[in-house]
Amino acid sequence: MIALSVVLVLVVGAGGWLAWWLFSRDKTVDQLNLHGNVDLRQVNLSFNDDGRIAAVLVQEGDQVHKAEVLARLDTSRLEPQLAESVALAAAQHAVVERFHNGSRPEEIAQARANLQSAQADEANARQQYQRLINLTQSSPGSISQLDIDSAKAALEEADAKVAVNQKALELENAGPRKEDIAQAEAQSRADDAQVALLRQELSDAQLIAPCNAVVRARLLEPGEMVSPQTPVFSLAIIDPKWIRAYADEPDLGNVHPGMAATVTTDSFPDRPLDGWVGFISPIAEFTPKDVQTEELRTSLVYEIRVFVKDPRDELRLGMPATVHLSLKPSDSKTPSTQGSR
Repeated sequence: MIALSVVLVLVVGAGGWLAWWLFSRDKTVDQLNLHGNVDLRQVNLSFNDDGRIAAVLVQEGDQVHKAEVLARLDTSRLEPQLAESVALAAAQHAVVERFHNGSRPEEIAQARANLQSAQADEANARQQYQRLINLTQSSPGSISQLDIDSAKAALEEADAKVAVNQKALELENAGPRKEDIAQAEAQSRADDAQVALLRQELSDAQLIAPCNAVVRARLLEPGEMVSPQTPVFSLAIIDPKWIRAYADEPDLGNVHPGMAATVTTDSFPDRPLDGWVGFISPIAEFTPKDVQTEELRTSLVYEIRVFVKDPRDELRLGMPATVHLSLKPSDSKTPSTQGSR
């Protein structure tokens, strides 16, 4: 009697196990369910330069768009520096332009007139000196030696002025030296670089959103000092979002990149979201403690990222989610939008 009871228990147990196996097998064939959490990228945003915050323009939870101004630094000292650099650069540009244009016709004419005046003075001094020499020869003792020496000195001075003005005329005709032009051009480039640097610093005084995101944390307030190492905002990038899930090794054969998926959450069970498998880790790892699996936690699993469309922005960082992967051939086609990801 006892043996019969044992046999009946074994038969019932075997039947139950067979029914569970068939049910699990059918479920495995039709659909694979993975459990994970919502993940997204985050950005800690800071200014490029040191300074004092003048304004903070957004609050926690605000949605910001790419190129939107989020905060500003005080630029009361930077703006006058930029104005000074712009003026110096403009002055140096004028010097370079003057060198390239060379001497004006009026300057050349003035140099020629100065030479002619010096030549006339030289001719007059020469005649005066020669007159004294002739008088000395015709009437010795009538002219003092001092007068002769003074006339000779005046002639030599006039000759020197002629030489100086001659060289001045040649320089006006030749124009500036190429070395002077090169020096002026180099200084002009340095001034332009300084202007560009100050303009960039003025632009960096505005903290710009690098992409569409949500302000996760506002970390500093107006009046506080900042540096490039000091974050002002923490931004959460809302597109793309993905579910970080883990699959056992036996299930990897049924999962491939681009595979269509459906994502559900406990908060919105009646609003499934479309998604697709975007990444399958090539490295096995131990199951994280915060992941719900039906297998032992000591087993090795593979990380899978399922990217999801969230037009209503309902998914939050860390939210538990379930990924449903249909294993039917007709339901596992790659969605047309996944190529853009």
